[in-house]
Amino acid sequence: MSSTLAAHEIPFDLAAKGHAREMTPPPARPARSAAWVDVLFGWAARGAAQLTLGLLAGILLSLVMGAWPAIEKYGLGFLSNKVWDPVAGEFGGLVMIYGTLSTSLIALIIAVPVSFGIALFLTELSPAWLKRPLGTAIELLAAVPSIVYGMWGLLVFSPILATYVQQPLQSLFANVPYLGALVSGPPVGIGILSAGIILAIMIIPFIAAVMRDVFDVTPPMLRESAYALGSTTWEVVFKVVLPYTKAGVIGGIMLGLGRALGETMAVTFVIGNFNQLDSLSLFQAANSITSALANEFAEAASGLHQAALMYLGLVLFFITFVVLALSKILLARLRKNEGAKS
Repeated sequence: MSSTLAAHEIPFDLAAKGHAREMTPPPARPARSAAWVDVLFGWAARGAAQLTLGLLAGILLSLVMGAWPAIEKYGLGFLSNKVWDPVAGEFGGLVMIYGTLSTSLIALIIAVPVSFGIALFLTELSPAWLKRPLGTAIELLAAVPSIVYGMWGLLVFSPILATYVQQPLQSLFANVPYLGALVSGPPVGIGILSAGIILAIMIIPFIAAVMRDVFDVTPPMLRESAYALGSTTWEVVFKVVLPYTKAGVIGGIMLGLGRALGETMAVTFVIGNFNQLDSLSLFQAANSITSALANEFAEAASGLHQAALMYLGLVLFFITFVVLALSKILLARLRKNEGAKS
């Protein structure tokens, strides 16, 4: 009997001890003695944001103050005046504004389809062994200094453009209305088209890298489901991948546009730096806001000339702000439409 009771008591005791161990509360954690670190981090983050806004406001204020003499004299007429004559003291920004917008537009027209093709190939069509080296090579284009692009464009690309593109086009469309004027100009290979092509080469790596990354974000299940239903690669890209990533694609395009609007040295080398707007030819030498600032600001005398250059900087600031605002509005509408559909 005693052995039987002992046999029954041992498991009971063990179970009781195990239950007691389970019911024992965990040791209390010591109170954090470094709670001030969170407060300090919050203030630092808030200070960084406020510093950025302060710098932006300071830049805008300094531009307005520096450009005020030109603003007082010309007003908004500065934007439509195409005369830029420092000797006579007459300044207008139409030539520079036209050169900036036209070269950036040409760059986008060329760069967006090429970047889309690169991103499509890397994400959908490229063999696995080629993806990494090709992606790295494209990203390395973004690391090339802009002055190198400018020198290459002036010494290598411009003669090729003049010999194999401009001269044949002028011979072909010499007597054709409008088209003849569009390709007119001295066959030297520098001008708006040359600057636009160089800008396109410079912004392709940025747009292609963003597009590739957002294409990779598309869930594989969506792609595989579309392919399983018999969709072609074209249908998968335009009916599955692009609708899912259109916000990121637009963001990449706007990033490239901002890069094109603000580029200085490469454009200065190949645009021709000509402050007259004689025709709308793609091969006409012209000027841009950034190239005018780079060429004239160091030699501009204090007074109206310097104020006019500051006015050009203010116009470029405004153009960039408008582009950014339009991209934000477009992205907000896309998200709103997606939310309504879901």
